[in-house]
Amino acid sequence: MPFGRTTALPLIACFLLLAGVARPENPNTAVPATMTAPEIVEHMLRHNRAQADELRHYQGVRHYQVQYKGFSANLVGKLDVAVTFDATTGKSFRIVSQSGSKVLCDKVLKKAVDSELEASHDQAATAVTPDNYKFQLAGAESLEGRPTYILDVEPLRDSKFLYRGKIWVDAAEFAVVKVKAEPVKNPSFWISRPQITYTSAKTGGFWLPEFNRSETKVRVGGTAVFTIDYGTYEIDSAASSSAAGR
Repeated sequence: MPFGRTTALPLIACFLLLAGVARPENPNTAVPATMTAPEIVEHMLRHNRAQADELRHYQGVRHYQVQYKGFSANLVGKLDVAVTFDATTGKSFRIVSQSGSKVLCDKVLKKAVDSELEASHDQAATAVTPDNYKFQLAGAESLEGRPTYILDVEPLRDSKFLYRGKIWVDAAEFAVVKVKAEPVKNPSFWISRPQITYTSAKTGGFWLPEFNRSETKVRVGGTAVFTIDYGTYEIDSAASSSAAGR
């Protein structure tokens, strides 16, 4: 069983960072028919700063799962993890429950949680910015009835927290609403590069992670599918914190 030697999908941490890059604005604001990649990225960064200023605290319970299907094995591991974010102290994680394969839980899921915590300590090195990526406009399409810009993203250096692929940016609010990518560095000799799909959704006035799925082939045989269901959030913003203090 190769999972004991793998590094557990370190891209997860990066997805959380890129997810909350926008705060909602007036939906009636006119959106330019066409924008350049630098203009789109500048809007992303501007809204990222606005959300960072307003999002003070959130908490929720995430549902992590990995399933390995091989020639003679079908193993599943699950973790429920309580996550708390505070603008002053950062993120914290607490495992609430564990079930299924102990090997998968210990060697994949818990390492994934550790990887996300590590990435949260150096946001500048993992953020979707021109310091870390080259951007190229690839087109536009509608997602869930909302227009989006599609950008090709290419990392500027090798890092276990960076990836190459495509991102979908909401054309009105400039949140990253979808990602399809693979890590720039293979997490382990024992697996092929994971194919990752990520989505975010607007909740409590902010764009936050919704779902993440990574699928990879194991070199000795079989397929591993890793998912995170981010659940629901309890959110405090700067506005609500100010009102509570009065």
